[in-house]
Amino acid sequence: MTILDTRENQATPQFRPVDRPAGARRRPPSRRPGGAPVRYRNTGVLVSRASHRRRPITPVTTVLLAVVAAGITVWLGLVAQFGGVVGESASVPDRLAVVQVQTGETLQHVAGRVAPDAPASQVIDRIRELNQLDTVAVHAGQTLIAPIG
Repeated sequence: MTILDTRENQATPQFRPVDRPAGARRRPPSRRPGGAPVRYRNTGVLVSRASHRRRPITPVTTVLLAVVAAGITVWLGLVAQFGGVVGESASVPDRLAVVQVQTGETLQHVAGRVAPDAPASQVIDRIRELNQLDTVAVHAGQTLIAPIG
């Protein structure tokens, strides 16, 4: 085995010269002891000085919130059930006319076309009654007596 480097390791560290701009100073030595934790001062983050202790939610509060939620649910159900509309609904028109079913139309389309302001289900029932239809099936070109309005 051949040893190429016979120099002994030096125990003292070697410092490289650092090129600093003229007038620049070295950083002052740390004022904290070797094992002390680093202390951060004035980080710019505002921290609340208020107590961060949360108040417990009491059973009374829980029951009150449940009652309010139930009340809102019942109210929304009533609005949905009755439609939230005050007043009378439109009735089926009394005037009659002969209409022809167009290509691709259903009885629902015909009812919407001849009486757009009346409830479609009532108009469909009236058309079926006037034309003695057993089903809602219609075909293109079929003539129907229908209420118009």
